[in-house]
Amino acid sequence: MEKVLIANRGEIAVRAIRACRELGLATVAVHSTADEGALHVRQADEAVCIGPPHARQSYLNVEAILEAARRTGVDAVYPGYGFLAENAAFAAACRDENLVFVGPSPEAIEAMGDKARARQVAAAAGVPTIPGTDGKASLEEALEAAAEIGYPVLVKAAAGGGGRGIRAARDETELAGVIARAAAEAGAAFGDDGVYLEKLLVGARHVEVQVLGDSQGNLVHLFERECSLQRRRQKLLEEAPSPALDAATREAMAGAALRLARAARYENAGTVEFLLDRDGAFSFIEMNTRIQVEHPVTELVTGVDLVREQLSIAGGAPVSVRQDELVLSGAAIEVRINAEDPERDFLPSPGEITALELPRGPGVRVDTAAYAGYTVPPFYDSLIAKLCCHGRDRAEALERTRRALEEFSIEGIHTTVPFHRELLDDDAVQAGEYDVEYLERRSVSVR
Repeated sequence: MEKVLIANRGEIAVRAIRACRELGLATVAVHSTADEGALHVRQADEAVCIGPPHARQSYLNVEAILEAARRTGVDAVYPGYGFLAENAAFAAACRDENLVFVGPSPEAIEAMGDKARARQVAAAAGVPTIPGTDGKASLEEALEAAAEIGYPVLVKAAAGGGGRGIRAARDETELAGVIARAAAEAGAAFGDDGVYLEKLLVGARHVEVQVLGDSQGNLVHLFERECSLQRRRQKLLEEAPSPALDAATREAMAGAALRLARAARYENAGTVEFLLDRDGAFSFIEMNTRIQVEHPVTELVTGVDLVREQLSIAGGAPVSVRQDELVLSGAAIEVRINAEDPERDFLPSPGEITALELPRGPGVRVDTAAYAGYTVPPFYDSLIAKLCCHGRDRAEALERTRRALEEFSIEGIHTTVPFHRELLDDDAVQAGEYDVEYLERRSVSVR
């Protein structure tokens, strides 16, 4: 593997280019016409425009990306997260073109990408699952299952991800309408309107386990991340380790994640997601067959460069660390800085960044593709930076995050920095005593 096409944009594209440079790999950036001035375009060795601003005509255009790969003579494609990262057909097309897909096999993506099918694989591997339908469900099957497991329930897109295609139903009268809306949302977002049903666990926490596997059969976990602070099922703050896990639960959850990954014959980086109920019991939700947005917190507490591991594993190398070498070191927190206006219900805030001053100092890391003079386009996800802070313990990580947020200065657009400043002062956040519904129950004010 000598030359890699980065099939993405924004901070993850910049992150991948840096990892490639450290490994001595040449890079090709692809971009839409809206991203001609983007940082990943500037930093790559070569750049190819693949279409107009709309993602379906550029970053989701498989043929345009493959044509760019042919023109530039790359031998690998790095998908990052979002866009085509969990598209089994894209991974298979790369393989047909004799391109290394930096991720799992198309078969593993397909097995885990269908969330209903993934539940079946998990159950067969002895991984606890939430009560629900065995696979995609019709309205009649959903009504029957809901009556058996009890309300409230969640209707979820079988091909879903990123919090899309998920809706709750409190009773039978709501369920039919919820299924229709979830199916329509899933069809528009993923091209598959299939849905399945799960029991809604009230007061649960969202905890996920990072895994790495290679072609030699080595498989390790890199502990867990706490991802319960969410708004409309979109993660806002993540931390590692989870403040809710004791040693026994951590070991059991990590073991379950490894069993599932082994059952899926998983290679490369992946994340197994669980819900942790009020009694400390955990259940499988889904597996994300890609790098996660929140991967830096795992890097900070383990010292493992996950993107570099992805590239090395795809090139045929084994996972660089053994399980007995992996230890948790301190605590880390990530907050997502989005181009949104918290005072206007988080309305997107595209536009030119006229000034930008990033925080610095011990334990502070900022992953971003933003710069002063950059115009945030209105066509894509609003994430513009990830502020990641590490400390010897959770208290120090929180204090460094608070200090870094005070230093974070951005002008020209609205961002979620003020929201996060307020969030870090919240008593429940300080204590680590929150669940996935916490922010929905409490309206966090903005200074």
